[in-house]
Amino acid sequence: MISHQQIKYALSVAKHKNFKKAADSCFVSPSTLSNGIVQLEKYLNIQVFERDNKKVLITKKGEIILEKLKAIKIQYDDLEKISNTLSGLGTNDISLGIIPTIGPYLLPIVLPHLNKKYPDISLNIIEGKSNEILEKVKEGEIDMAIIALPYDIKGLLSFKFWSEEFFWVTHNDNLIDNAKQIGSDDIKKANLMLLEEGHCLKEHALAACNIKQQNKYQVKASNLSTLIELVAGKMGSTLVPQIALNQLIKPRKMLKALPLDDPGPHREIAIIIRPAYPNIKNMEILKEEFTTSLAKSLSMNS
Repeated sequence: MISHQQIKYALSVAKHKNFKKAADSCFVSPSTLSNGIVQLEKYLNIQVFERDNKKVLITKKGEIILEKLKAIKIQYDDLEKISNTLSGLGTNDISLGIIPTIGPYLLPIVLPHLNKKYPDISLNIIEGKSNEILEKVKEGEIDMAIIALPYDIKGLLSFKFWSEEFFWVTHNDNLIDNAKQIGSDDIKKANLMLLEEGHCLKEHALAACNIKQQNKYQVKASNLSTLIELVAGKMGSTLVPQIALNQLIKPRKMLKALPLDDPGPHREIAIIIRPAYPNIKNMEILKEEFTTSLAKSLSMNS
């Protein structure tokens, strides 16, 4: 019989490609982990891993086995969550992945209201790029993720809770006459600075104004705060989503945010879960509270 622990050991070795690192991540000794793998392979009568002193390789048959073990672990973990919820023994912990162009601006708005209304819900927040946290959702490492759409979420489910526009941000000294909004032709002349490759915000921002980025300054910023400081230094302009305006622009009187002449919304924010995620009620609570808190906060600051 294969144990849940043996499945965890095998998946950890597959992830780290190293027995010691896998053992450390499972909080067991290398010998304990190695013995668990041997017992699993013996039961299956299949060699899952080839190992020597330098590296670990996954066999062709092992790849098939690991895919099945991965699915079994997710189902096992989901079953455990369901049983704990039904028996009243479980905690209301939610592991939530969120991208860095949403987290710093969404969480300060929504968490105070959520904590007050649902004090029993405990969020474990993990920040990462969209592809990273979506992979964690698929692997069952986290419960859900918050990302910006459009984005390929093949095999997962999305629940949209917010739509918003992008705003063009520049230094007051660089404003074009007394413009009330900005078009793509003017943005092309304004040295647009965006995040480095790998951030979906960059693609969403460029799509919103239908242009290709051409920088005078070669900027590879990893967060919006850096871009805003560069704009404040008159090095160019950038595009900022509505959710971040109050935090990034309002304290800086030298900056001006103008709406795009192309009507939005330019991106949507959604909760992403696995199709078989067991605690839909928690997802629905977050979705409702996030929508309500954002609508109230952003209308007050508009």
